Amino acid sequence: MDLPAQPFTRRGVLSGTAATAALAALPFAQGRAQAADNTAAAAAQTYRWRNVAIGGTGFVTGVVFHPRERGLAYARTDIGGAYRWDERTARWIPLIDQLGWDDWNLLGVEAIAIDPAHPGRVYLALGTYSQSWATNGAILRSDDRGAGWTRTDLTVKLGANEDGRGAGERLLVDPRDADTLWLGTRHDGLWKSADRGATWAQATAFPPTGTASGQGITFLAAAGRAIYAGWGDGDTALYRTKDGTAWEAVPGQPTGTAAKVPQHAVYSEDGHLYVTYANAPGPNNQSDGSVHKLNTATGTWTEVTPVKPGGTTSDGSADTFGYAGLSVDARKPGTVVVSTNNRWADVDTLFRSTDGGRSWKSLKDTAVLDVSETPYLKWGAEAKFGWWIQAVAIDPFDSQHIVYGTGATLYGTRDLKHWAPQIRGLEETAVTKLLSPPTGTAHLLSALGDIGGFYHDTLNASPAAGMSANPIFGSTTGLDQAALKPSYVVRTGWSSAKNGAYSTDGGQTWTPFAAQPDIASNAPGPVAVSADSSAILWSLVHWDGTTYPTQRSTDNGAGWAEVTTAPKGAPPVADPADPTRFYAYDTTTGTVYISTDSGATFTAGATGLPSGDTQFKIAAAPGRNGDLWLCAKWNGLYRSTDGGKSFTKVSGPWASYTLGFGKAAPGAAYPAVFAVLAFDTTTCVFRSDDEGATWTRINDDAHQWGWIGQTITGDPRVHGRVYLGTNGRGIQYGDPPMSAEDRRTHA
Repeated sequence: MDLPAQPFTRRGVLSGTAATAALAALPFAQGRAQAADNTAAAAAQTYRWRNVAIGGTGFVTGVVFHPRERGLAYARTDIGGAYRWDERTARWIPLIDQLGWDDWNLLGVEAIAIDPAHPGRVYLALGTYSQSWATNGAILRSDDRGAGWTRTDLTVKLGANEDGRGAGERLLVDPRDADTLWLGTRHDGLWKSADRGATWAQATAFPPTGTASGQGITFLAAAGRAIYAGWGDGDTALYRTKDGTAWEAVPGQPTGTAAKVPQHAVYSEDGHLYVTYANAPGPNNQSDGSVHKLNTATGTWTEVTPVKPGGTTSDGSADTFGYAGLSVDARKPGTVVVSTNNRWADVDTLFRSTDGGRSWKSLKDTAVLDVSETPYLKWGAEAKFGWWIQAVAIDPFDSQHIVYGTGATLYGTRDLKHWAPQIRGLEETAVTKLLSPPTGTAHLLSALGDIGGFYHDTLNASPAAGMSANPIFGSTTGLDQAALKPSYVVRTGWSSAKNGAYSTDGGQTWTPFAAQPDIASNAPGPVAVSADSSAILWSLVHWDGTTYPTQRSTDNGAGWAEVTTAPKGAPPVADPADPTRFYAYDTTTGTVYISTDSGATFTAGATGLPSGDTQFKIAAAPGRNGDLWLCAKWNGLYRSTDGGKSFTKVSGPWASYTLGFGKAAPGAAYPAVFAVLAFDTTTCVFRSDDEGATWTRINDDAHQWGWIGQTITGDPRVHGRVYLGTNGRGIQYGDPPMSAEDRRTHA
């Protein structure tokens, strides 16, 4: 399944989002110094938290079956944590949702290791980015299949959302000693632990030296008592040790462009080590590759590449791709499955051999796909076999059970012919905006990175209509609803077609804007619609941060005019009660701009507010004229009740990141306020039923999800319900405990 054309790859937008989160967190120490002066107590309430079901939506980079316990498997993702398969419920169980705000960089899982002799033991290597602004990686170790963890912080950085993230695994339990672990890094060579991951030291005997910009070690694999390491930065791609001390380049190994970067290596009990190669780390930019096997007893190499890249595709273009995913059948030595990667024209496939690679069959050619459980995989047309296939695994207890990861899901088969997503419970979306309509079938509309957005007609199943279409977006940049006419919704985003659309049925169906500003195709930023739907404001922001004049339409997007008095790049906010009023926050100068003529012109309102960050956010309280709340990150939380002419700092929280509104509490006149705030050193989710006079924490230490500063909203029809956007763990929604009366009502 091809992604819609856009000026960056899937991870481009998510990398940018997470990088923003990283930079936003840098002044945290400064904020913490203020915490002692902001010690307002915040009560806590036990909420029930669940994912809004979509199904996958992100890059599954690795799957590991345990060789000795049936039904035990783990999956890793590039930005959305790790999961354990629960055979009884046929669902993936998230394992690291307890990682909080300060640990946002650990939601990307670089590698998983299992202990073959101890089924309860599992290890995770965590670290999303290795850039200077990112925190160091960490190792988590568990004796109970990930129910509980012990953590060791590393002195090096890992890169689970960087090039090469589909290779691996880079973490290995030593086949000679279960207390010894090995970790391959991108820039800092090989590391070793002799105490099950509690402490680590660099293995200085490993021959090659890491560099700041290199790929480093791409995998570690056991073959009998020997360990093999893939190396992605030089002419020698494969090293090994037979005693755990001395390392050598493997003799006779493949050379040339097609064997430049080793992707995966797996040992078969018939004595062969299989290795997949590509000419680039992947998942993008691979155009050549090969598959080889090594007879570990004789040292003989044999090329077993199914189809060599470089031929002609069905449409006459060059058939370029690499090889990536790899698995061998534990029950049938000589049965091997490998995946192509970055094969866009003819679509990636799995090749399967039952004779040690002498002959191969493409499993895609006979595949029957059933995506009825996650209809969005049709992407407006027909579901395809996959793309970004770098994770492949054969169940060691069932030769007919194969799973493989793509850029959006995890497919599985039980008969080598019929394939369906095996993805329940695994949600990896990065969320950009959430709306909860006051009327209609759907309680939620979503705007997402890479996967467009949805009309959620239910919360516990993937939306039946699939992604919002006409057009389908890669990433959605803007979503808004007319407060006095909620059937009218607008959205904007990245697309090879039009970059904006409106709906007159609450977001179920869409009509593209008839026209759009020329720059919109390269800068489709946030959008807002007036309370009566008469005016649309579109802020144009390029993915590299370049801003352009705001555009205005009064005819559903048929014509547009520049609004020269609005601050460039500022997300417009419509007043929910007065159709003539819009607001925009100039974060460069700390000035709120106000429009009283439906967005045609803006004038300065409050000045001297916090400045210097593009992610400060204004939220307008529903049903009220000029009631604004300003989240100014580490500068605190502010409120205006005079339409933005002045703001007062809200006492209590010293940091605020995103804020939204829900149904008022029984007997209360003001809507419930939901926000991501910090009162001390912990950033949490809070609710206030008294206009911010007091706050109740509604998430707990087991439900933190890393960075959660982008979007939050309450449900205007269900008091206490909240919808929270994460940067990799999808849409979370929470409900308060039911009262006895509620339980009787819902019985």
